[in-house]
Amino acid sequence: MNAKNVDTRAQVLTAAMELASSGRWAQISLSDIARAADIDLSELRALFPSKSAILAAYFADIDRRVLSQDYGFEAEDTPRDRLFEVLMSRFDALTPHRMAVDAFSRDLPADPIGALCLFPTALTSMIWMLEAAGISSSGPFGLLRAKGLLAVWLTTERVWLGDDSPDLGPTMAALDRNLRRAEKFAIQLDRFDRLEATKFNDEGGLKASPETD
Repeated sequence: MNAKNVDTRAQVLTAAMELASSGRWAQISLSDIARAADIDLSELRALFPSKSAILAAYFADIDRRVLSQDYGFEAEDTPRDRLFEVLMSRFDALTPHRMAVDAFSRDLPADPIGALCLFPTALTSMIWMLEAAGISSSGPFGLLRAKGLLAVWLTTERVWLGDDSPDLGPTMAALDRNLRRAEKFAIQLDRFDRLEATKFNDEGGLKASPETD
């Protein structure tokens, strides 16, 4: 992407977030966004095929901002501690456009196609949040971990959207509570994973190669 496209892309995202902050995302058209970004529809189409693609690009930018942070995790930090820091960093990154995020949250349930298009984006974000916290998103249960973290995020986001405290105390309390609940499930999941691996080995799924002289 050349420099002009990068600048135009930024204009589009800024315009879309400002329009969404009015609280009427469902009524905003692609023409509205192009006009607010001071470009024509052909330029907008060359960059984004849909409103959902614009949202996906915005949230990808948020991901990059979160992933670029140096969290300085300590060896004694638990996975829950690390996830707490990463997800609070994500809320901080979203704060300048909280009104826009509120509009998305209210309008998307009434737009099942749009919500369906954005589900992979949301799941991908959680995969990267796991990795930022030093938790593998791979393996047979990696996707399940990401889906569980997405549930934590969406549940906490509802609190964040209404949290006008200067220190986001209610949001932090909700996130800690939701992560603790998810942690209990994750512990059971890991135990099941180890049990299945042991069962697989005991049944001869993995056999050592015979030694040769």
